[in-house]
Amino acid sequence: MNVESLNWQKSRFFPFFKTSKKPYKHIAVIGIGGNVGDVKKRFDRVFRYFLNNALLHVKETSPILKNPPFGFLEQDDFLNAIMVIQTSLNPSTLLNFLQHTEKIFKRERSFKNAPRSLDLDIIFFDSMKIKQDRVIIPHPKWNERESVILPLLTLKGKI
Repeated sequence: MNVESLNWQKSRFFPFFKTSKKPYKHIAVIGIGGNVGDVKKRFDRVFRYFLNNALLHVKETSPILKNPPFGFLEQDDFLNAIMVIQTSLNPSTLLNFLQHTEKIFKRERSFKNAPRSLDLDIIFFDSMKIKQDRVIIPHPKWNERESVILPLLTLKGKI
């Protein structure tokens, strides 16, 4: 990857850090990405949506990384960030919640690696390792993607 094609950006809620501990059972690391429309504004709206939802608590977010696409290359650069949340949802229910959130924010899945307005992925869930049809944790190939690794390196809190 060409390092010159990467750059950090900030928005109102990226980065964010809160030290309070809420009474939730689990810690999850969520990857957030997109490359269609006003992605930074959408990230802030998703953050506020999560903040106002009793199913989870946002502990921390990374700055936003602008990076080139992979897979299908004929598209705009992506913006990616990491959100660390606390929740009492199990991994499958959290995935359902994230996919429902994508629908609320008008995500369309046209083909693999296609341009998208919003992408929410579970990167880690506690220290669990799960390999099921719908849920794979840790997220496949997370350790090969700068769009995950670099934002993870900016986090202040423990995961």
